[in-house]
Amino acid sequence: MYDCIIIGAGPAGGTAAYHLAKRGRSVLVLEKESLPRYKPCGGGVSPAIAQWFDFDFSPAISVKADSLRFTWKLGDPVEAKIATKEPVWMVRRDVFDHFLVQQAQSQGAELRDNTEVTGIEFKTDHWQVNTANGSVTGRYLIAADGAKGSMAKWLGFKDRKRRLAGALEAEIPANVEKKSTIHFEFGLVKNGYIWNFPKADGYSIGVGTFIGGEPQDFKKILDEYAKSFNVNVTNSKQYGHPLCIWDGNQKLHTQNAVLAGEAACVVDPFTAEGIRPSIFSGVLAAASINDALSGDINALENYSNAVNEQWGSEMAWAQKLAGAFYRFPGIGYKVGVKRPSGAQIMGKILCGELRYGDVAGRALKRLIPGFGG
Repeated sequence: MYDCIIIGAGPAGGTAAYHLAKRGRSVLVLEKESLPRYKPCGGGVSPAIAQWFDFDFSPAISVKADSLRFTWKLGDPVEAKIATKEPVWMVRRDVFDHFLVQQAQSQGAELRDNTEVTGIEFKTDHWQVNTANGSVTGRYLIAADGAKGSMAKWLGFKDRKRRLAGALEAEIPANVEKKSTIHFEFGLVKNGYIWNFPKADGYSIGVGTFIGGEPQDFKKILDEYAKSFNVNVTNSKQYGHPLCIWDGNQKLHTQNAVLAGEAACVVDPFTAEGIRPSIFSGVLAAASINDALSGDINALENYSNAVNEQWGSEMAWAQKLAGAFYRFPGIGYKVGVKRPSGAQIMGKILCGELRYGDVAGRALKRLIPGFGG
């Protein structure tokens, strides 16, 4: 019997596996796909994640970006170099996720990829996890199977706050001239934005909408935007996928199990950043499971509280900002993005050097006259 079985080998699962195995716990990671596997994602990673690990991520980074370029309906550009200690990391998720799992394996974690979980059963004091290749048992579970996974439902999280945002992503091979520049476009898409993240050998271009509203033709918008970079998305693979946006504090633990990553709905509602919060939840999940294995009966409840307090308080500000900015993006662009300090602030938030709580109050006062008055 394993101390912990982790379902899903994304950033949350790989992180939790690494930290539990490093503490000497027996860990099994189950992943339905064969690693390395493609995952639709812009692939922007805050370098702040380095503080939670004791190894070098360089082999998993495609390029580092230290400049931001914003546009409004393809015009009115704002460009800025971000004055942070370390640039934003641009990664390909097949490489990055696999690298993280390999670090966990080096600490003794076991991986079974190409193994789909078909069901779970609680047996007195442990979980039986049924897979297409037979069953395994573990004292604790970490459900890190993403936005479309079944684990949360099987664990009984039926009434949780689960707000899905929509995104369409295209990976476009190209000769990238400015590999250090991240592009954001506002105005072409309602209630969201378009991103263009450079990689060593192409662009990851995506369009996302984060606060609902009427349906939009993402493919048409993506095609129009890509043409401004002289690339053609019609020849590239396009992937539609949901994002589990944070939508308020909630319980993330149950009997001998916790939710982590997108299964825990931790994606930033303003920027749609998902990798750093997923990794953060993986760090906290590993600590709580380790405490539970050591006999702390409150460990899993402490996990829910820690995610809600340490991440949720930040996301409450992000949610307020998203509501104001995406409903009135023209004003947001004018008083936020075009402000001399706007791009710098955005860069520092993306790099994890600045918290929303430090700037959201002032930003909301500019976006919403009378806010806080």
